[in-house]
Amino acid sequence: MFTHIMIGSNDLERSRDFYDATFAALGGKPGKMDARGRLIYVHEGGRLMITKPIDGGPATVANGGTIGIGAASADHVLAWHEAGTMHGGKAIESPPAARSNGSFVAYLRDPDGHKLTARTQPTAG
Repeated sequence: MFTHIMIGSNDLERSRDFYDATFAALGGKPGKMDARGRLIYVHEGGRLMITKPIDGGPATVANGGTIGIGAASADHVLAWHEAGTMHGGKAIESPPAARSNGSFVAYLRDPDGHKLTARTQPTAG
């Protein structure tokens, strides 16, 4: 259904540092800057694009929005969370933990304040 997710940033180099580290923890590759100045990450068919807002105003976050990122294992979720907190992200909500449905979940805010979660797939029905 979705082709990509686009979020705004007020500092693309700061975003690159954060997302390169967190996606490397999940087995992803560093982002690439396109000709229009957007930072683009591609992994397993998904695309995350980060840009300065087109209208020239400051980037803001979606109130109530969360971007979910798939992880292969609890170890990947933990590595993602650690990489994020070491590269300008902020741990939020509960510490990384297993959920009753069998998934393992962690939450961060990126340096611009976007809410992210990395999680494994549920095992319980």
